[in-house]
Amino acid sequence: MADRPLAGRTVIDLTTALSGPYATLLLAGLGARVIKVENPLTGGDSSRNNSPYVGAGGLTAVRGEGDDMSVSMMLRGRNKQSVTLNLKHPRAREVLAGLVRVADVMVDNYSAGVTDRLGVGYDWAREVNPRIVCTSVSGFGAQGGPGSGKAMDTIVQALSGVMMTAGAPGEPPVRFGLPVGDLVAPLYAVIGTLAAVLQADATGHGQYVDVSMLGALTSLVACEPFDAYEKLGLPSRTGATVPRLAPFGTFPAADGWFALCGPTDAFARGLFAALDRDELGADPRFATRDARVAHAAELHDLLAAWAAERPLASVLDLLARHGVPAAEVRDPVAAVRDPIVLSRGEVVPLAHPRHGRVEDLHGTGVPIRFSGADAALDQPAPALGEHNNEIYGGLLGYSDDDIKSLADDGVI
Repeated sequence: MADRPLAGRTVIDLTTALSGPYATLLLAGLGARVIKVENPLTGGDSSRNNSPYVGAGGLTAVRGEGDDMSVSMMLRGRNKQSVTLNLKHPRAREVLAGLVRVADVMVDNYSAGVTDRLGVGYDWAREVNPRIVCTSVSGFGAQGGPGSGKAMDTIVQALSGVMMTAGAPGEPPVRFGLPVGDLVAPLYAVIGTLAAVLQADATGHGQYVDVSMLGALTSLVACEPFDAYEKLGLPSRTGATVPRLAPFGTFPAADGWFALCGPTDAFARGLFAALDRDELGADPRFATRDARVAHAAELHDLLAAWAAERPLASVLDLLARHGVPAAEVRDPVAAVRDPIVLSRGEVVPLAHPRHGRVEDLHGTGVPIRFSGADAALDQPAPALGEHNNEIYGGLLGYSDDDIKSLADDGVI
């Protein structure tokens, strides 16, 4: 993996569940050595106990054999090494200090204040290694937040305002099917971590990188001027269409749905040609962008009535021939099998560490292509504590007796 951008970098991964492990998964795919520290008393990362599982018999809803592995861990654990360490044990800090001394980065996604209570927060880590970058992904940031400070994706979606951006006025809030709070925050965590590593290379000093799920998701909501829409009396929830961009939205054909984005004059004329209604281009209601916005409901009704009588393939063919941006609305299973994303490694097959690939089971790849480097998630997820001897013995120099003593005492 020497040709990967983060080759030679070491990341200590104290994360569990999704938001933190996704950040360290990306760092691993970029070539960092990610050492996943898991609690031996709880069975390790909580993702190890997420149904469904894969074993010798294939995909199952319930764990049946000892080497069955959850699909969640098969995905999030790739390209990582697993060691066990009970951070609540009095001897654990000494062991973790050894890892921090050889690391560039340490990542956690505990609630605010947990690492300090465990005695392994940034102030402690920088005493051990002044160059260390410590990154925390939490629900509400280092200062905590509403309630207990425990943040789940749905809670963050609710607080961020994102649930009230989808759907139509008067409808109940819409929870995004993807756990967007859990997935957006780690992207910012990776950006912040890499920026801090670059600065540490220049200055010799690491720092603390603090990313909140609520802040990350709300910052994306703020990319749209919802406050301006409110002041102007424009709806922030518009359902399947977006009247301030017309024609624009999702529409049903006779046998499926399609999305269309045609707010410019050229795209609108293409749509009128596809509808065999070229005269609409000169109609005062639709001749200009502002006029189309003012008469969006009429325009969208015309489009919907035309499409509803036609097969989806015919609708898309006509729109494409007239240069109108449109696409089928695909379900997730179809989308992850797109030949383009598969060929680029943006989605990749998943494999069990012992039993190999599972037919038609896919997971995220590294959706970044480099002209002079490689990036991939090409190593299967580890078993719990699989690399104890390699890391504690080979990397930190513990003897076999030392490792046995740590295990006997419940440290690892």
